[in-house]
Amino acid sequence: MLKDKFLLNPEITFLNHGSFGACPKPVFEDYQKWQLMLEQEPIQFITKTGVKFLDESKQALADYVNCDKEDLIYTTNPSTALNTVIKSLDLKEGDEILTTNQEYGAMDRTWNYYCRKVGAKYIHQKITLPLTSKEKILEEFWSGLTSKTKIVFISQITSPTALIFPVKEIIERAKALGLMTIIDGAHAPAHIPLDLKALDPDVYTGACHKWLLAPKGSSFLYVKKNWQDDIDPLIVSWGYEAEFPSESRYQDYHQYQGTRDFSAFLCTPAAIQFLKDNQWEERKATCRQQLQHYYPIVAKELESHVICPATDEFLGQICSIPIQTEQPIELKELLYNQYKIEIPVVSFSGDTYLRISFQAYNGEEEIETLINAIRSIKKETRLLL
Repeated sequence: MLKDKFLLNPEITFLNHGSFGACPKPVFEDYQKWQLMLEQEPIQFITKTGVKFLDESKQALADYVNCDKEDLIYTTNPSTALNTVIKSLDLKEGDEILTTNQEYGAMDRTWNYYCRKVGAKYIHQKITLPLTSKEKILEEFWSGLTSKTKIVFISQITSPTALIFPVKEIIERAKALGLMTIIDGAHAPAHIPLDLKALDPDVYTGACHKWLLAPKGSSFLYVKKNWQDDIDPLIVSWGYEAEFPSESRYQDYHQYQGTRDFSAFLCTPAAIQFLKDNQWEERKATCRQQLQHYYPIVAKELESHVICPATDEFLGQICSIPIQTEQPIELKELLYNQYKIEIPVVSFSGDTYLRISFQAYNGEEEIETLINAIRSIKKETRLLL
């Protein structure tokens, strides 16, 4: 367990890495180093030296996810990345975007906003829970395909239900059908294997500040070369009609937006080095094994059930368990204020889930702390029915 290498409050049982991540001490120190350099020489840093360091950081990220660095730009979060893309799409009335009923709420809102402007349709294909097989997911997903389907949008790991979806197989079929593929991979980098050249999506976004352990506000947008000229900048700035254009209009349009602190973007090499120095592949495997062991145990304590087989095919280091409560907000507050457990209680599509993240700074005793809290709440309150 590596809790001493993180800045998390030791008095809190932190089971919510999936929301905003947690930054290790060496990476946070690297972050502060860049911020200090910015303040000491703001002009030089923003216009010259920082640009060089940003390019080096982008190369490190590109090597890590296996793609060309010119196909990547840094963004503050995946929502910003996907808003950039979705706003640029030439959607027509009647066009359909095929997705699932398990997507992140902010992205559902973004798609709905832009679809309603033009009369396009955002099709939520129901994926039945509990999951039973990859084949069943694919069958249910593709049953939503029509002649009007233009785009496939899907999460690699769902946010509310914490399920790994078979995006490679979905991308392969979408390509054969001539459909654009947009993948929300917010939870994927440094969590499950990610090889963008092998996956071959048209658009992909991932967070660096979640499982990759970078500081808050660091994510990326990958766009395949043949789509890059179709993506307008979310903010028009100096990169448009650039006085000194680079070889990539995509980079000029999207990466440089005037005055902003991009220190978090520069920490990717330090974050990757931290993973290497701490044998992260072995630690991730241990986390998955422990989570998969406790998944049905916690579900039983909650008088509930698992929503997928407890295997690497469907679970990484995060899982969700359906719970019965009429007061989800009060339950979350009670877990934090009385039991000192930081854990999300997610209300989604009429259901409520307790979502558990298990990172290398967590140990089995913290799951036991959660189990004891559940037993106490069931006995002493009406927040768990």
